[in-house]
Amino acid sequence: MTYYRSVLDLIGNTPLLEVSQLSPNPNVRMLVKLEGQNPGGSVKDRIALAMVEQAEKDGLLSPGQTLLEPSSGNTGIGLALVCRVKGYNLTVVLPANVSIERRQLLKVWGAKIIDSPASEGSNGAVRLAREIASSNPQYAFLYQYGNPANPRAHYEGTGPEIWRDCPEVTHFVSGLGTSGTLLGVGRYLKDQNPAIEVWAVEPPAGEAVDGLRSLDDGYIPPIFIDNDGFDLLDRKTISDPRASILWTRRLAEIGVFAGISSGAAMAGAARCASSIDSGVIVVVAADAGWKYLSTGAWTDDLDEVVERARKIIYF
Repeated sequence: MTYYRSVLDLIGNTPLLEVSQLSPNPNVRMLVKLEGQNPGGSVKDRIALAMVEQAEKDGLLSPGQTLLEPSSGNTGIGLALVCRVKGYNLTVVLPANVSIERRQLLKVWGAKIIDSPASEGSNGAVRLAREIASSNPQYAFLYQYGNPANPRAHYEGTGPEIWRDCPEVTHFVSGLGTSGTLLGVGRYLKDQNPAIEVWAVEPPAGEAVDGLRSLDDGYIPPIFIDNDGFDLLDRKTISDPRASILWTRRLAEIGVFAGISSGAAMAGAARCASSIDSGVIVVVAADAGWKYLSTGAWTDDLDEVVERARKIIYF
């Protein structure tokens, strides 16, 4: 049996699981990339490691240095893991209304937390972190929203893994967060086969869906512009909180314990499957469900869960 010398060596090479029993079209296969299998529990482990390693190569980090990053959850957790193993410190600017699981895991790996206003959500965390970084040059500010190592991690890792395991893919569907996954994987797959379609799943403008962003809410990540995101995407589709939670529950019914953004992506994939004659859809399940237990997403009344999601950030 293979063994690994560092937990960081476990990042990537996540499994691809067929879930075609959930497809609304019998002529369309559906497969889910289970990113919750990464050691920090999400797809963001990939970019956390890539951004730190690039900063090391560029000579931007010194032993024991403190990194600063805005996050509503998974990127902060991935960076906390990487920093803990590599010996750096981490300060995360976090919206005050994130779920308790996020705060606990950041503290497990030694991250310091600075709260940003709950009412401003993720955009408020970004603004505050940029203000802090501009007046405190001692921080290493890797900034996932503008760091080219973010999409590159997926172009060099996630995309090739999907092509290796499923070269017959016709459609790629992922949530629109920082946009790194969509840009990196989408570009790689189109480089292999230009006919592959890339679908982005976003929430309705002004509404919160765990792990997703709407481009209409006033903040477009710089990496999306720098990588010609509007030209890359073949289609955007909407998943509201109710649909996201319903599809999270549908995944659980077949044994896949995934996060709520995974349900949103599955809702978008189902819409894709219903609109095509045949094909093979690969969907990214960004993280596992254990970070969402406090939402009651699987056990509580659906209306109560949807209302709760409007008040607390769970991603």
